[in-house]
Amino acid sequence: MNWIVAASLSAVFAALTAILAKIGVKDVNSNLATAIRTVVILIFAWGIVFFTGTQKELGSINRTALIFLVLSGIATGLSWLFYFRALQIGEASKVVPIDKLSLVLTIIFAVLFLKEKLSLQVGFGAILMTIGTILIALAK
Repeated sequence: MNWIVAASLSAVFAALTAILAKIGVKDVNSNLATAIRTVVILIFAWGIVFFTGTQKELGSINRTALIFLVLSGIATGLSWLFYFRALQIGEASKVVPIDKLSLVLTIIFAVLFLKEKLSLQVGFGAILMTIGTILIALAK
């Protein structure tokens, strides 16, 4: 599987996540809903690790990688908490596009922190995504 197929499948499952979460969080505290989702993901992810035998690699993870993975986990948790709260009180069709501004922010952060090159095409695409998000969020 190449990265385009994997990324496309990620998008499909992210879209399903939003719809399923919006339905599921309707009458449930958003923090409790996030915790339930997290437990499912925890069991699912560790199941894959043990099924593939990659738990043997735990000892070989260096300190820097571990620190950044932990920080990434904290950022993910905060993202999910705010995402579920937004879904609970807002329309999925407006919440999700704003959440996906993470695409634009990732481009900016990749340029600033990872020193990735920003092409004219990518910059223009990011501007269009931002304009599209604003149009959707402000739509009546």
